[in-house]
Amino acid sequence: MEIPDLHQVGGDHYTSKAVQPWDAMEAWMSAEAFAGYLQGNCIKYISRYRDKNGTEDLHKALHYLAKLVVHESKTNERYDHNYPK
Repeated sequence: MEIPDLHQVGGDHYTSKAVQPWDAMEAWMSAEAFAGYLQGNCIKYISRYRDKNGTEDLHKALHYLAKLVVHESKTNERYDHNYPK
């Protein structure tokens, strides 16, 4: 799995910012709220991929899923033993 903070899917409109929007959201939200935001984006991109951007939306869903895995690995150690580091 790629490290989600090192790339962006579908352009550079976020990577060109001094602060990544999801980094700001993670800092301002509770861990549970941030996880919900990431999960919601996964659902959004999976549900619309056939009608909007095709496989690009599937890649965006994977990107948010990778970020959710990283987030959960940091905040919820009970799952860490199930996944390779």
